[in-house]
Amino acid sequence: MEKQLIVSNPNVMMGKPVIAGTRITVELILEKLAAGETVEQILDAHPRLTREAVLAAIAFAREALRADVVYPIAEAVP
Repeated sequence: MEKQLIVSNPNVMMGKPVIAGTRITVELILEKLAAGETVEQILDAHPRLTREAVLAAIAFAREALRADVVYPIAEAVP
């Protein structure tokens, strides 16, 4: 059986998806990547993380965005 790397528990980080066994949210990992941090920098900052866990967070976000939900983006006003 494959270990589940992303979990959600209402008693941990208000139910946000986290890396199993940590309080590190998928959201935090995505924010760091969006800010330009590399996977290596994230791993250095969070020694309990693994490369596999970071990739699982990215995959989780990808799957979440595949849902049949439309997320309207506000247009910039000139």
